[in-house]
Amino acid sequence: MTSEFPPASVEPNTVLIVDDDVTCVRSLARYLAERKYRVETCSSAIAAVERVKEGGIQVVVSDITMPGMTGMELLRAIRGHEPDLPVVLMTGLPAIESAAEAVEYGAFKYIVKPVDPQIVQKTVDQAVHVYRVARAKREALAAIGLPEGASDRAGLEACFERALASLWVAFQPIVRASDRSVFGYEALLRSEEPALRGPLPVLSAAERLGQLGRLGRVVRSMAALPLSRSSGEPVLFVNLHPLDLVDPEIAAPDSALAAVAERVVLEITERAALQTLDNVRAKVGHLRELGFRIAVDDLGAGYAGLSSFALLEPDIVKLDMTLVRDVDRHPVKQKLVASMTNLCKDMGLLTVAEGVETEPERDTLVELGCDLLQGFLFGHPGPAFPELHQDGARNA
Repeated sequence: MTSEFPPASVEPNTVLIVDDDVTCVRSLARYLAERKYRVETCSSAIAAVERVKEGGIQVVVSDITMPGMTGMELLRAIRGHEPDLPVVLMTGLPAIESAAEAVEYGAFKYIVKPVDPQIVQKTVDQAVHVYRVARAKREALAAIGLPEGASDRAGLEACFERALASLWVAFQPIVRASDRSVFGYEALLRSEEPALRGPLPVLSAAERLGQLGRLGRVVRSMAALPLSRSSGEPVLFVNLHPLDLVDPEIAAPDSALAAVAERVVLEITERAALQTLDNVRAKVGHLRELGFRIAVDDLGAGYAGLSSFALLEPDIVKLDMTLVRDVDRHPVKQKLVASMTNLCKDMGLLTVAEGVETEPERDTLVELGCDLLQGFLFGHPGPAFPELHQDGARNA
């Protein structure tokens, strides 16, 4: 039989067949070997994972129902080591749910038993071709310094786990406008995973995988550690997704931030999601009772900012960065900032201008009544706790 994508390399491609059905394994192995494939077999998914780690496999063909580890679990495990390796899943008990899950997790193909060896061979031929293209693409992107993102759920899970394992927290100073002394630091998540390098990709992956709660707990634990060891009394700003408000851990007496609650400002982000939660005021009120202060960011960025301002009744307000940028050259921005700072003063709230990058911006914001300032002018995010930049710290 001539396949659409015949094996073209001099070295035979290696297919790993994973199944505890001896008859099926022998039949497929014999057929593929006659078509110039090198065939290896494993009777358990656990053994297959160890073999994949050794490298040299171009395609995995696995039964879904396996002892110790299912074919779906095998697929997820493989993605952690070989993100491009095609996995063909076979099943004798087809179901819409298992087929949908196989597609979601990136199975190359879903084949129903009893299998036709010719169909398996054609599928393997196609998989080898796709594998070569994917590896070539990944190597080309690596050569020019660009990461390759995950294309399926299993790959995304593997990337997210690596990102979580390499997660660290950077801290950016927030200074008092009056004397440029340090008021506190904002904790910002960072990851060394190439495919999820910045905070937004990590957060997006966590949201897609339903792992926002887990990510939040890890970040809060990391952020609290240097604060408990620091001298003086810097305030720590910690970003909080609205879904974190329903996580019992955040208000637990033994939680990472509970011991330092009076030095912590919980900065609510993704405010549009607040509308989907019940009893937000009560949840925020309970956090205040524990000693936490509440902040909202991006005031002035539209309805969501104003709505959350009214709903949360924050202690601290961060002005939208678009208002801060070039504020020294835009009279309209100056009027908007002045009106917001005046409103906050009337309500007894502190205002933070973030994204300050130039001395003229800094001086204008001070004149307009901002209480606190944050931005590259004063310090870049870094390990706990970075020193202030002298240009930003000096008085005008």
